[in-house]
Amino acid sequence: MYYQKRISEVMKACETSENGLSHEEIIKRHQQFGYNILDEKKKENPFMIFLKQFQDLLVIILIIAAIISGMSGQIESTIVIVSVIIVNAILGTIQTLKAEKSLDSLKKLSVPKAKVIREGTLQEVDSTELTIGDLVQIEAGDVISGDGRIIECSSLQINESALTGEVESVDKTTDVITGQVVVGDQKNMVFSSSLVTNGTGRYIVTHIGMQTEIGKIASMLNNAKERKTPLQKSLDDFSGKLSIGIFFISLIVLCLNLFLAKQSLIDSLMIAVALAVAAIPEALSSIVTIVLSMSTQKMVKENAIIKNLNSVESLGCVSVICSDKTGTLTQNKMTPQTIYFYNHLMKISELDNRHHDHSVLLKSCLLCNNAVINGEQRIGDPTELALIDLVHEYTKNDIEFKHTAVRTSELPFDSDRKLMSISSLNHIYTKGAPDVIIKRCSTILINGIKEPITKRHLDAIEKENQRCANNGLRVLGFAYKDYRGNQVTLEDEHDLTFIGLVSLMDPPRIESQDAVAKCKIAGIKPIMITGDHVVTARAIATQIGIYEDGDLSIEGYELDKMSEEELDEKLPHISVYARVAPEHKIRIVKAWQKRGDIVAMTGDGVNDAPALKQSDIGVAMGITGTEVSKDAASMILTDDNFSTIVKAVITGRNVYRNIKNSINYLLSGNFAGILCVFIASLLLLPTPFFPVHLLFMNLITDSLPAIAIGMETGKNGVLKEKPRSSSDSILNKQTVLQITFEGIIIAICTMCAYLFGLKQDPLVASTMAFATICLARLLHGFNCRSNLPLTKIGFYTNRSSIYAFLIGFSLLHVILFVPFMHSLFMIQTISITQLFVIYAFALIPTIIIQTKKYWSSVKINK
Repeated sequence: MYYQKRISEVMKACETSENGLSHEEIIKRHQQFGYNILDEKKKENPFMIFLKQFQDLLVIILIIAAIISGMSGQIESTIVIVSVIIVNAILGTIQTLKAEKSLDSLKKLSVPKAKVIREGTLQEVDSTELTIGDLVQIEAGDVISGDGRIIECSSLQINESALTGEVESVDKTTDVITGQVVVGDQKNMVFSSSLVTNGTGRYIVTHIGMQTEIGKIASMLNNAKERKTPLQKSLDDFSGKLSIGIFFISLIVLCLNLFLAKQSLIDSLMIAVALAVAAIPEALSSIVTIVLSMSTQKMVKENAIIKNLNSVESLGCVSVICSDKTGTLTQNKMTPQTIYFYNHLMKISELDNRHHDHSVLLKSCLLCNNAVINGEQRIGDPTELALIDLVHEYTKNDIEFKHTAVRTSELPFDSDRKLMSISSLNHIYTKGAPDVIIKRCSTILINGIKEPITKRHLDAIEKENQRCANNGLRVLGFAYKDYRGNQVTLEDEHDLTFIGLVSLMDPPRIESQDAVAKCKIAGIKPIMITGDHVVTARAIATQIGIYEDGDLSIEGYELDKMSEEELDEKLPHISVYARVAPEHKIRIVKAWQKRGDIVAMTGDGVNDAPALKQSDIGVAMGITGTEVSKDAASMILTDDNFSTIVKAVITGRNVYRNIKNSINYLLSGNFAGILCVFIASLLLLPTPFFPVHLLFMNLITDSLPAIAIGMETGKNGVLKEKPRSSSDSILNKQTVLQITFEGIIIAICTMCAYLFGLKQDPLVASTMAFATICLARLLHGFNCRSNLPLTKIGFYTNRSSIYAFLIGFSLLHVILFVPFMHSLFMIQTISITQLFVIYAFALIPTIIIQTKKYWSSVKINK
């Protein structure tokens, strides 16, 4: 580990010197180590993705049906079936082709240029040209390129929040670090993509490209596989079972027609094909895609952009939300919280620049500060930027204050003495750690008077400092003294006058507490995962309700020591993880997934990207989030509002309910068609449907109502329900019984109409059966909107279902009464009497189902 080595040892290991590398050595090392770039993951060929769409067993059955239809001379049916297959394959390919931009975004984080010392001279080169052993010079405003060991530094501070999640800048040093520490504590190292906020320095490049810390994250992004959503798993399971069922039923029907009815092979195959086509919900994939797409459009209006359609439904069964602290639950902006003068703790709003003590403190905040605010450009440590904002807010109308706040010399901050001092006209102002500051003070400022500092004063200051620390606040102490010199020195940092303390923190978002409470109501466990210190993390988590009595909070090093069994045992009780690295986040997500939970992970930094991709639902912040986190996520919050996730969960649960109702509608109608073909085969009657009839039902009269059901208005009441298990099947026992009951009723009424028409002619019977089942299924769309009757949910509350019925009704009558359509759809002209018979038998199933729903709701209310 380079942070454990002395500078001379690092130079020797990297084979470099104070003059840097030679031109020949650079060429040699580029050949040996490559360039400072990130490897790209090979993308799958779009044509291969298209071909994979035909691997589904249901699709194979449809292809066989198309071939048999062609062999029997029914070219129209073949064309329709093939068209359906191709359209679904194209839709599947488009959905699958999601550009993997994560690594491209990671590369963009590298600055295009770096200042290096080569052959004894300072040069500017492309950051991709950096190699092991290069000496890089840095200053405030620079972005680090390549990881390295610091060999020189002066007041060097670096913000590593994109990598570690910790908002405060890190004070850097050249000292050797003993023992093994996490990235956030390697204070003599710099890491690619970090921002220099203060000071200057020089480092030896020790790692480039994929060997850097950001490169390791890129590797984890490559290795993190996208998981199937619960809906995908359920649909895959359903398709497999349905395919097996279709195969055996079709085989039985084929044998019945061959051996009992003594029909020809082609005719028998056609009946078997009709059965297969009747059973397959051809439009299911398209309907699910359309319903999910409409839901994503709705969510955009609620400030949530869904990148993966299936993720909408996954939100409905999220049971764990692992949230990053900085920028997600908090504002990612250090903010002053309180100011303490001796025995007087006051709110920021109570500051008054006309008060002597307040004015001295504000002047200290402004002068002991190296941050720069120039319009929209803000350069510097977040804490110092917060102090400048504080000064500007309370002195903006005080012209004299700005004229007297002039720096004449500086004694920079360093991590050993934990102080910085500034001389200004006739005073020295000092800022630093409170415990260090008070040791340098001999007097204390109380209402404009300098009094000798006593143990009573010191005890009160230390007590306040400890109180702030216990609440996760960062505390700075301020002091000053009269001064007549020109250059402040170390000897001048004594006999100071204590002014006061300023506490700061990255405060929680206003809406976080309410959002966390709603998560718990919804049966979702919120967890905080952060690179920050455990005290700070626990304080924030307690404030917003994530951490409660009896919960555990652990640090990354403790997690490393835990076995899988120990982690699994403690997992439900751990609410806060602090000082964690990217690999820790992935382990936490996997641990919950191993327990069968659906995990959402929120974040905004580069360090969050692997866990975002590993989780079932990755949620990135749209405003403060890095491009890497956005590309790795499934959902992006355009308002960076944690509460938007709760709205997304409500939408997700309603989407699943609507999709399930749509599937119930499709399967009950298809089951009715299967029963009709099967009964006709058993009774050795002519087939009631031709394949083109069944395709019209499945693609037109089924699709429109199914889509309308998917647009049913969502209810906020679903938030009070517990998350459903990812292993829950769409076709549970209750659903299967409902589908069977409804399918049987529709089938009986259809066969009654068929037998009525059979008295005249087999083609008339087929026409009446076709028209009856189409109309019955269109009406059935109203039944499947909800488990409640129409009298409870309202007939007009979903206008889409009305439009779907009217369109389907119109298209059916065009086929029935336009002569040109008769040959295409293989139907016969019917009389007015036969039409009213069709209407009567089509309406009966809806009357029966609505009556059953009504009495069921009455029993529940009792």
